[in-house]
Formats: sequence, C-alpha cells, structure tokens
Amino acid sequence: MPMKYNTIDLFAGCGGLMDGFMQEGGFNTLACVEWETFPCQTLANRLEKRWHHKNAKEEVIRFDIQRTDELINGFDDEEYGKHIGLKKLIGDKKIDIVIGGPPCQAYSLAGRIRDPHGMRDDYRNYLFESYIRILEYFKPAFFVFENVVGMLSAAPDGTPIVDKIRKAFDDAGYCVIDDFKNAVFDVANFGIPQHRKRVIILGVNKTLNTNNPDFCQKVLDDFYKEQMPQFIHSTTLKTVKDAIGDLPIILPSKEVIKENGHKYSHSPIDGGGVMNHVPRFHSERDQKIFTMLGEDIESGKNEYISTESLKALYTKMTGKKSNIHKYYVLRWNEPSNTIPAHLYKDGMRHIHPDPKQARSITVREAARLQTFADDFEFLGPMMAQYKMIGNAVPSDFAKTIAQGLHNILNKYYNG
Repeated sequence: MPMKYNTIDLFAGCGGLMDGFMQEGGFNTLACVEWETFPCQTLANRLEKRWHHKNAKEEVIRFDIQRTDELINGFDDEEYGKHIGLKKLIGDKKIDIVIGGPPCQAYSLAGRIRDPHGMRDDYRNYLFESYIRILEYFKPAFFVFENVVGMLSAAPDGTPIVDKIRKAFDDAGYCVIDDFKNAVFDVANFGIPQHRKRVIILGVNKTLNTNNPDFCQKVLDDFYKEQMPQFIHSTTLKTVKDAIGDLPIILPSKEVIKENGHKYSHSPIDGGGVMNHVPRFHSERDQKIFTMLGEDIESGKNEYISTESLKALYTKMTGKKSNIHKYYVLRWNEPSNTIPAHLYKDGMRHIHPDPKQARSITVREAARLQTFADDFEFLGPMMAQYKMIGNAVPSDFAKTIAQGLHNILNKYYNG
C-alpha cells in the first residue's frame, strides 16, 4: 500500500479541495486542471510555496477541459499556451482518486433565478461529461464529485440532470449512492463558520472487488453512514466571530484615499498588515446604510430583519426596486450565510457585523469563512479573488472529506 494516494484535481479553481486533501497528509496532487487565469496562478503559487512542489507550474494546467483529447495528449494553443498533457505529466504513476466538481452556476438556484432562460442553455450543465472522460481514461479506484444542492432539481432539457450523471457514472464503471439527497452536507455541521450545503458524491470503481457483489454498496454505506458522520460537530456551531473577530479593524476614512491608481474608502489600506485584508470601495451612501443596519441588529431593535423591510429600505435609499433583498449583515454569534462566487459583483449581502466599520467583508474575511489558512495567498485583481474564494470548497471541509476517504482507502483498497 502506498504511503500517499495520487490525485488529479479537475475544475480545481484556486485549490480549496486540493489544499484540504494535502492537509490531510495521505494524498499527493499530481495534476490540477483549471481554465481561469488567476485561480491557476493562485493554485500554482500555493502548491509551490506551501506544499513545496518544484514542478507546480507544470502540474497546474490551464486549459478547457472540454477539449479532453488535447488535455490528455498535449496541446499547443494560442490562448492556453503549450503543455505536454496529462498522459506524459502523470507518466507511469497510478491515479488512485480524481477529485473536483464542475462549475456550479448552471445548477445553482440563484443562477437559475437570475438567468432569464433558467440556465437551460448554459454549456456548464454538461461539463460533468468531461469529468467522466477523464475517469474513463485514468480509471481511478475512487472519485469525489462535488456540487451544489441545486443540481438535484436541475433539468435543463427536461430530464433531471442527476439521472444523466448517475447513468454516466454507471456507464463509466462506477458505483455511486442511490439517492443523491443522502449525499448532501451542510458544512456548518463540520466546524465550518458558514452555512453551505453541498452534494458530495463518492464513486467506487466496480472492478475493485468483483468477487463480492455487495462490495460497492458496503463501501458507500461506510463512507456516508460511518466516516462522514463521525466528523459532525455535536457542540456549538462555529461563528463569524470565531472566524474573523480577531482581524484588524478597518474604519471609514474621512476622505477618499487615492494611491497607485486605486481609490480607498477605508483605512488602513494595508489591511493592518494582514494579506488580502482590504475592503472594496464603498460610497458614503452605502457606508451610511451599513452602519444603520449594523446598529439595528446590535441594539436589538431589529427593524430591518424581514425581507420586505430590507427591500423597502433599498428602494428608499437608492430609488430602485428589487425582487430580492439586497442587504444582509453577518451575525457575530452565528455561522455566516453562504460565501458565493457572486460576491465579486456585490458585497451587500455580506456586510461586516461591526457597524463602526461600515463595509462589506474583505477577501481575507471571505477566505476565513471558507477556512483558508492565513498564509494562503490569493493572486489577481480583488474581484477575481472574491470569485475564486466563493467558488471554492471550504478547505477544512475538504480535509474532512479526505479523512473519511483515507479511512475508506485503508480499509478497502490495496493501491
């Protein structure tokens, strides 16, 4: 049995899943595939600086996974550059696990609400097919497929997407849990200071034990009924205060600060010495709203708790109307609401709970709520950083998945 199990990470983003698996200690990342530039830079930087991968820039492949043959065999492309491909990169090493989850916007309920066509025409509905093709080529013993709960109700062409995915996994030679509803986890129950429900599908290669027809079901039962439940925190949930309460205070500036071509509404502009701890620019109007909402909660008046009161406030302050409430203040003594990729467009639903700070959360605060370590450096423009953090699997939850999977591998797999 190998000391460490080899993984490939697909749709890797900035590396939430990868980092959790590496933290667990029993896994070794051989390759990560991601198509966006700044997450790739962030991921390669993390692999090199934290996990001491000397070949990190080669191991992180920026490419369109839909072009699977080129991804496997190599490419020389005007957009993505040149790479030897997964086949040569992996060489004669055995891939034990494939991890990752296709972009979730096409399955998310929020995405379907925002899109006038309900995301029916979005190509991302079928990116799981590219994931399947990698499984079919490398034939790992196991896979971990992560996605949003909205996947369970998505039916872009009239057929439930879960039926297509289940059949595709079966055709590729993998057993999965019968009812994906039993694969839903709220990360808050696992010590993450955030409510975030995700579907975690474990796949088991049917060839692992052909002598025992009940083998796959036994492994799946062990993972979902024994391994994952043991990590559930039965005590008080971790809160926003637990996560970000010790970070430097960043207050509104009396005047707009202009430096290096940027405008700042708050100071200090170095985040008090904490990396990625600088808020986006907020107008005086928005600062006033944030202070008012924070004081409303802090005082216990709670005049702006209901959706209707928040929608009315938005109309009063902006002159615009919205079908959904635009504002949400994080509560010190509760887990955060879900940190979404949409945070890069709008921070209004992630307002800092301290009314004196009158701002939305910083990149580092979003990262803390996603349990990224403070030495995890996010590269690229601020908006790209928010987006990659919102798209990520919370690092500590990924570590929990890895712990459960490692126990499964040690019990049922000889490598």
